[in-house]
Amino acid sequence: MEWSSEGLIIGVRRHGESAVILEAMVPGHGRCLGLVRGGRSPKQAAFLQAGNSAQLTWRARLEDHLGTFNAEATHLRAAEILTDRQKLYLVQLLADHLRLLPERDPHDELLRGVIALIDGDWGQLDLAAELARFEMYLLEELGFGLDLETCAVTGVHENLTHVSPKTGRAVCAEAAAPYADRLFALPAFLSGDGQPRPEDIKAAFALTGYFLDRHVWSARQIEQPSTREWLVRHLTGG
Repeated sequence: MEWSSEGLIIGVRRHGESAVILEAMVPGHGRCLGLVRGGRSPKQAAFLQAGNSAQLTWRARLEDHLGTFNAEATHLRAAEILTDRQKLYLVQLLADHLRLLPERDPHDELLRGVIALIDGDWGQLDLAAELARFEMYLLEELGFGLDLETCAVTGVHENLTHVSPKTGRAVCAEAAAPYADRLFALPAFLSGDGQPRPEDIKAAFALTGYFLDRHVWSARQIEQPSTREWLVRHLTGG
């Protein structure tokens, strides 16, 4: 079994005296792991770092084996990432998000979104909005997408202002009014309406964080990434 493609490195861990287990997100192949022999050598360790891209050739006797990677650097970002705390935490959070996906299950749109978030020249508010949208799409790809197209109570498509924490469905302003304190605010920018404000960003992260915790973190008994809390505070000014 063999394939070759450019992938985004999202993690590296030591294996034995000189090798590493490389974790990468690869178009058409999803989140893949493989052994890199000699991966702790100065030459390879210099570019086998999260956030870098590499041309990866994966080989194994059988498809379900761990396999080995041969890696050649194609896009080096790690040096810049390590000098920028915001970008460092962003890369760590995105890697943690991608690890929620099953191994070898292609999610090419998510990968493109990750690379756009890392490589884009974003203002803080725009980056925050794109990260919130990414988390919404992540929920969808994990099978827990929110239904924000119509009101769960009336069926209307307009003036959707809240989301039910029980069903993950949108609720219009009129139907939400008696229960607003028990519902999540639905920021308009998540539906493609208007420019996000800091309070909208906070509401968006509260929404995505709740459903990620309910369906993924708590369900799998894992902690919310600590980098997420820092990024939300930093990108929204507190």
